[in-house]
Amino acid sequence: MSKKINRPLKDERDQEIQIKSESLALNFVIAATQILTIICLFKGNPAWKGSLALLFIGAAAELFYKYHKYEEKPYLYTGVIAGLIGIGLLIWFGFTG
Repeated sequence: MSKKINRPLKDERDQEIQIKSESLALNFVIAATQILTIICLFKGNPAWKGSLALLFIGAAAELFYKYHKYEEKPYLYTGVIAGLIGIGLLIWFGFTG
């Protein structure tokens, strides 16, 4: 049995584990949101608009991050379009329910 060592500072391995766990959690939330959107659509529940808005806003955030790292304009342009679609859906959902 290995002895656990308490480390006060995070090293690269800890950072990689943190990034991977957040990435996996985000992928799970995205999948759950997609399923929720489809269920709402089939049931005629207007919440599909809000759920779909979150997916577009999440996609925009991911594209903005990629633009920040790669500095390639297509990421920025696509992120702006996805963000506007998400905001539009969210406003539509806010007014129509």
